[in-house]
Amino acid sequence: MAKEQSRVSYQVMWNRLISVVEEQAQALVRTAFSTSVREAGDLSAGVYDTQGRMLAQAVTGTPGHVNAMADAVAHFIRRIGRQNMYEGDVYVTNDPWEGTGHLHDITMVTPSFHKGVLVGFFACTAHIVDIGGRGFGADAASVYEEGLYLPIMKFAERGDVDETLVRIVRGNVREPDQLIGDMYALTTCNEIGHRRLVEMMTEFDLDDLQGIAEFILENSRRATLERIAALPRTSASGEMTVDGFDVPITLKVRITVKEDRIISDFAGTSMVDKKGINCPLVYTKAYACYALKVAIAPEIPNNHASLLPFEIEAPENTIVNALHPAPVALRHIVGHFVPDTVFNAFDKIVPGLVPAEGAGCLCNFQVSLRPRTDAPAPAHARRSEVLTFNSGGSGARPEFDGLNATAFPSGVMTMPIEATEHAGPVIIWRKELRPDSGGAGKTRGGLGQYMEVGAMEGHEFDIQAMFDRGDHPARGSRGGLDGAPTTIAQDDGTPMRVKGKQFVPHGRKVVMAFPGGAGYGDPSERDTALVKRDLARGYISAETAARDYGLSQEDISTVQIAVRKGEVV
Repeated sequence: MAKEQSRVSYQVMWNRLISVVEEQAQALVRTAFSTSVREAGDLSAGVYDTQGRMLAQAVTGTPGHVNAMADAVAHFIRRIGRQNMYEGDVYVTNDPWEGTGHLHDITMVTPSFHKGVLVGFFACTAHIVDIGGRGFGADAASVYEEGLYLPIMKFAERGDVDETLVRIVRGNVREPDQLIGDMYALTTCNEIGHRRLVEMMTEFDLDDLQGIAEFILENSRRATLERIAALPRTSASGEMTVDGFDVPITLKVRITVKEDRIISDFAGTSMVDKKGINCPLVYTKAYACYALKVAIAPEIPNNHASLLPFEIEAPENTIVNALHPAPVALRHIVGHFVPDTVFNAFDKIVPGLVPAEGAGCLCNFQVSLRPRTDAPAPAHARRSEVLTFNSGGSGARPEFDGLNATAFPSGVMTMPIEATEHAGPVIIWRKELRPDSGGAGKTRGGLGQYMEVGAMEGHEFDIQAMFDRGDHPARGSRGGLDGAPTTIAQDDGTPMRVKGKQFVPHGRKVVMAFPGGAGYGDPSERDTALVKRDLARGYISAETAARDYGLSQEDISTVQIAVRKGEVV
């Protein structure tokens, strides 16, 4: 029999579990093959009880992954069956509706046994560069075109990997070594989590996790409900329109605060799109919950109980509740706009708390490089798939400026140029902050960035653009001005679309400007010292300083002289 634990012991164990899953996530970062994991941190990791309830999540990772994965483990339990679970098992899926929203995320779940008894599960998710099909992009008309589908199944049973599954995977993807390497990395990170859990259970003389699970879930539930109970009992609606693929799409939500829960109803949102920007409900739920949680209870650890009071509803076959077989490869574009839509409504319930709109979705693109076909290619030319994660600016906050070139709400990191160029014969000719892209306000929107990409001599490429905000830039809040829109073209001026697969001939570059975040509050109320600082740093031009902030020509000249002299402004 395990000894009875005190509240202090349970608190120590809770903190220990969080450190266990963070080590689990860091192991994945260190061992993953895909740059999206190693460099951008596009992953999640967590530990679950025997009922599939998430007890703790890693700090490293994205809300879309971890909050979607919070629901996924229950699907694994149902599909595999407890009677078919053994020590040494590893389960896998990339099911968009029972995993994390699209085929490019591999989720692995490992049952954790202690003294021969199932005590819980470890799960992790990683975005992989290629899953076959059309490739990562919005061009497909159904999920069947988007790549290889892996239903919930065993990757390994009692320690033996299913080699038939491995051969099927290798035969259907463009980067087989990379993908199989990532699958083994996911497996390994779960194993590390399991080892650390067993060490903790041995140290605290635990036979199971039931006691610590109830302690975590009850305290998290109570703390979250206290925050909700302090809110006004009211409802408010919010909406936003974004580019979509061929036609704009509108997201609508009505937030209703009850005594013990908050309901987000997305009725009125645009219907399913013909192209792959649709979002399964599991991913919509992940980001809607995240938005509300960071607004009212950011310091309460993320787990099953702290997410439970947030109820998400959406009519079937809307773009935020796309049903099979809708194409969903770029579900993150719509999903990443969900928080700003929620904030648009929540700002009417609790004013002065949430930020202005930001770039929203990531500014990702993938290049498919190959030897040139318009002339003989050099012997060294080769095929390669290179995915790069980039960010626009985040929206200004009520008391602070928005963050430059920072992904919100996803939280993933921008990939370094060196890592991108190491992945294939691609050249990043330019990557720098974009002045004047952050919307003016009492607090300024974060800056977007410029990028130029091309291929090494002897190569041509297709670029999969995964952008938005071309026609619908981030909107200012409470008198703040809009952020700058996205632009994309070839270096000879040939216009390009913000989404879709597009050919770039040998010798051409793609020139991109990523969007800025919107401003918050009247620009005339901005501290003059901050305007001078932004001008000195090159965040804004002299024209913007004068037009939007009313800075005098004398002050502008003083700042410019100080900059030339190397003085600090």
